[in-house]
Amino acid sequence: MFFLLWLFVLGLISYYLLQSSISRITRTPIWLLWLVMMAPALIWSGWVLANGAKKTAPPELVIIPFLVCPVLYWFLVQLGRQEITPETQTPVAGAATEEAPKPPLRPIDAAEEASLRDCFPWSIFSLRDLEFRPQAVICRGQLRANPEAAYQAVRENVEQHFGDRFLVIFQNSLSGKPFFAIVPNPSRQSGETPVKTESLTRPFFALALVLITVFTTTIVGSQIAGVTEKTLQSNPYILLQGLPYSLALIAILGFHESGHYLAAKFYKIRTTLPYFIPIPFFLGTFGAFIQIRSPIPNRRALFDISIAGPLAGLVATVPLLIWGLARSTIVPLSEKSGMLNFDSFSPKFSLVMTLLSKLTLGGALNAETAINLHPVAVAGYLGLIVTAFNLMPVGQFDGGHIVHAMFGQRASMAIGQFARVCMLLLAFLEQGLLLWAIILFLTPLNDEPALNDVSELDNGRDFLGLLAIGLLLLILLPAPKILLQWLNT
Repeated sequence: MFFLLWLFVLGLISYYLLQSSISRITRTPIWLLWLVMMAPALIWSGWVLANGAKKTAPPELVIIPFLVCPVLYWFLVQLGRQEITPETQTPVAGAATEEAPKPPLRPIDAAEEASLRDCFPWSIFSLRDLEFRPQAVICRGQLRANPEAAYQAVRENVEQHFGDRFLVIFQNSLSGKPFFAIVPNPSRQSGETPVKTESLTRPFFALALVLITVFTTTIVGSQIAGVTEKTLQSNPYILLQGLPYSLALIAILGFHESGHYLAAKFYKIRTTLPYFIPIPFFLGTFGAFIQIRSPIPNRRALFDISIAGPLAGLVATVPLLIWGLARSTIVPLSEKSGMLNFDSFSPKFSLVMTLLSKLTLGGALNAETAINLHPVAVAGYLGLIVTAFNLMPVGQFDGGHIVHAMFGQRASMAIGQFARVCMLLLAFLEQGLLLWAIILFLTPLNDEPALNDVSELDNGRDFLGLLAIGLLLLILLPAPKILLQWLNT
């Protein structure tokens, strides 16, 4: 039943992602694309329901859907894009979340065309031609200056001639050549009247979600601490034993989302407060999120906002994990020991978890023992998993944003597909990662572009991005056998 619930949640998430992203670039029915995306998960789930989880599925049943469905998905997307130009892939990041009046069929009239041409100095961007679209003016030419300087100059000129009627988008075409797109500003109505923007800070709503999440995670934490329903009925105050898990997990998730929130505020980007998602089962929460409601200005801002969350989350995760491991107990290793068994946890699946466990527990942890995790250690371990999950370089995960900012949108999609395949192969070694691989497969590879999506990052940010990818590998990859032998783990 729990497996079916997860499948239902994955279906809802994948359909929402398709509706909010892919529907803008293809006319293929979303339900058909969703069915193709979900086909591997549905096939694998059908096998589990028919034969049980203990019976291993035939290799062809696992590999063939994973190879065929991406090709079929790509073909269906391309089939629907036959009459859609590449420029339809240039929506404004974050701006589509607010309703705006339909723009006129031609964003500017003939008299304003000369003014628009004057916005492109020959020494910066040699304008060749203008293509008028219902929602954009595509400006093609040759870039003659530094991308950052060119974007700033053109944007200032457009603002000087047209005020804030338009947003200036700077992107690379499918052939790798930069072009500008002038699109109507969704925060403006017709004429010069600004759209009234609602307040995004809803502190009472955010606080209510936090309190509900404290309650749901406390219930789950009490179960992790060994509290049974019978003992809870006889002594309701014993529920408080779940508070350490609850407060630790909420602190980790709160730090993570606060990192995103503060970084977005630094760049003056409109965003909501962090919102928690409480659920009365599983982990007690589906995590937390923020909603960005204005465009990301450039790849530098995209990088900083994306990496701030995982880094801030680690600040809370590592100390809590070490503290919890120090209060965990050693139990004999059994057949049920693994990465998902908190009562008999084996850290060998992860290099980082192996090192931290050995560092904290010392010689008591060896090749014949496992760990009965303290509730705070469970929260810290989940925080580490959340960090790794968000660092996956796929689509709109934090890692997807990071590789997009580092290498550009086209390269990030190739990296995302490679990461999907690697995660599937890793799931064959550790079955606990199979659900993770399915989620990645259901996640679209494309990412929303920044307004200036051409200017590259500096060397410092590139190095920090590589460190983030390295951290992901250290968390996901199992400890080498030679290291396990040396540590006697």
